[in-house]
Amino acid sequence: MAAADARSTDSGTGRAGVSVLLPLPLAGAYDYRADPALGLQQGDFVVVPLGNREVIGVVWGAATGEVPETKLRDVVGRIESPPLPAVICQFVDWVANYTLSPPGAVLRMAMSVPAALEPPKPIAAWQLGEVPAEGGAIRLTAERRRVLAVLADGPPRMTADLARQAGVSTGVVKSLAESGAIKPISLPRPNPFERPDDNRPGLPLNDAQAAAAQALIDQVTASGFGVTALDGVTGAGKTEVYFEAIAAALRRGKQALVLLPEIALSSQWLDRFVERFGKAPALWHSDVPSHVRRATWRGVATGEVRVLVGARSALFLPFAELGVIIVDEEHDAAYKQEDVVIYQARDMAVVRARLTEILILLVSATPSLETVQNIESGRYRSLHMPDRHGGALLPDIAAIDLRTDKPARQNWLSPTLRTALNDTIASGEQALLFLNRRGYAPLTLCRHCGHRMQCPRCTAWLVEHRLIGRLQCHHCGFQIPSPPACPSCSAEGQLAACGPGVERLAEEVAQLLPQARVEVMTSDTITGPLAAEELLRRMQEHEIDLLIGTQMIAKGHHFPMLTLVGVVDADLGLQGGDLRAAERTYQLLHQVAGRAGRAAHPGRVLLQTYDPSHPVLQALVAGDRDQFLRQEADDRRQAGMPPFGRLASLILSAPEGPMADHAAGQLSRVAPHGDGFTILGPAPAPLAILRGRHRRRFLLKCRRDIAPQTILRDWLGRVKLPNPVRLQIDIDPYSFF
Repeated sequence: MAAADARSTDSGTGRAGVSVLLPLPLAGAYDYRADPALGLQQGDFVVVPLGNREVIGVVWGAATGEVPETKLRDVVGRIESPPLPAVICQFVDWVANYTLSPPGAVLRMAMSVPAALEPPKPIAAWQLGEVPAEGGAIRLTAERRRVLAVLADGPPRMTADLARQAGVSTGVVKSLAESGAIKPISLPRPNPFERPDDNRPGLPLNDAQAAAAQALIDQVTASGFGVTALDGVTGAGKTEVYFEAIAAALRRGKQALVLLPEIALSSQWLDRFVERFGKAPALWHSDVPSHVRRATWRGVATGEVRVLVGARSALFLPFAELGVIIVDEEHDAAYKQEDVVIYQARDMAVVRARLTEILILLVSATPSLETVQNIESGRYRSLHMPDRHGGALLPDIAAIDLRTDKPARQNWLSPTLRTALNDTIASGEQALLFLNRRGYAPLTLCRHCGHRMQCPRCTAWLVEHRLIGRLQCHHCGFQIPSPPACPSCSAEGQLAACGPGVERLAEEVAQLLPQARVEVMTSDTITGPLAAEELLRRMQEHEIDLLIGTQMIAKGHHFPMLTLVGVVDADLGLQGGDLRAAERTYQLLHQVAGRAGRAAHPGRVLLQTYDPSHPVLQALVAGDRDQFLRQEADDRRQAGMPPFGRLASLILSAPEGPMADHAAGQLSRVAPHGDGFTILGPAPAPLAILRGRHRRRFLLKCRRDIAPQTILRDWLGRVKLPNPVRLQIDIDPYSFF
């Protein structure tokens, strides 16, 4: 509804009826009465009564008229804040309809910092008042004269600044204020966000980079909606290229939004941004302090923030003049939000760009199959950068067959990889070992009775973290101290760690390379952005010889002396029934391999595997990404799986198994039937118990031209589930736990 139509007036009362959406998981907007003098329009933030409390909501349009005017409650007041832009209101409605989420739950993401709605408090300062005459009521001491002289020669100053510049105590300032010699004044707070310099020259670009950069500049300058995929090998300089798109948006007076999958690990990216633009961008992620988030949210809304880099939630910020969206590492699974409102940030970013009619850039060395198919169908444009920047060569990749090149007992590194590590460290270069498994061991069992240590709240094994002496569940957070005896048979000294985690790998490396400087990089050891920044700095400055880590180390880091990458278990991601397992494994291993040989020293990658003939590993060794994508596309097309078909997942959960089964039976009995779609289930979810709740799953599979939302709305409208049962809907699921 247009802003001009956001009000309707009841002729009998002279009150305007407005619909107000609240940031709560409610079915829709509520009608209220409002004094026409408030001048409410769509997007205005208002305070309204709800039950016995007052809450902040957003005017969503005119009153629906579903409730008699005499029963409506009055809007308490309007908040003096920049209104929520109309495009964000449209975006909230679109996301809610697509994900089948309550609109208020989506609005809550756009109103994530309610304190930002309050204008910042002005700065209290002092200026000259009536300077007392000599011999007057107040004696002009030397100290007081210095204070007056400072104010006479410059602008108003705050108490502490004034006292410091005059070389006096704050008590002297206060005595002058009491006498009227100086008087208070309120000053607006300065913009805390410095404007990046779009005219600052960037690094020299090679021909391929320059051509891609110019194409992006032309697209941003022309304005209008468009999706471009920037596809380049690891180390091709894609970041420097899309910096030119940001500069073009800034020159047009527009804002820029950059999404990164792991913003807390982006210190190198931020350094490159400052080198290019002279100033740092605004940041948006969960580790940003609350007062900074408050200023950032409001700065985005007022236009003071010109460039923002953030995690997926930054997509819902109320940009006043957005000119370009960049989704870096667009293939990354971190863009999928898996709770509350379940959405894929990359796909929703495309919608956000379409509603705003601007360019969106999808950047990756390993684009998702969805993006590849959109390119081939002509929906997306593509810019390709086939070579590494500065003449660096792509690393040589080889597979190690663990069936013949066997590690020693209770070891996990093959003789070939151990030799390569020795040679690399001895030559003064750096190495990286990748194992996507946190902790010391993924399973602990009793050698006496066979008991396995399992989470009491989830169908998952407890992972041993030997460094802290605990067993942890990586799904719900449950943890216990490592027991001295088996909890089942009470046998002491019989609990055995099974399989390797990164801690166990570090233990093996310490025996192999006792003089090497080794660090482990996982979410357990990196507690925040500062810790990540310090570790990456030490790695870049060669204070570390060998880095061991999980997928955190695959996030675009650049280490000039890193020449060897060893993948300890290349088969790990290929296990399970995830339809994207092969694609994800290829992307992850390709990104990890891309850390090697990014500068003058050539790189080498060794993949330990029990199945070197697997298509994923064959494609990595051959360096034939496109052949892998073609084969993966053919397999998905034949099965009718995304991106050639549609999926939606329904997860029922309940405190007890029989209750979950009963609810699943209710849904099953009223399940719809028709051409072009199939409903699979109910069946226990792969994690049949999670956080103490029993889970049952349905899977809706349909043709690409059928909207699963329509089927689901009709289906779910046929049954009312009991209150203890929760229903989670995931349109376009990416995980199947």
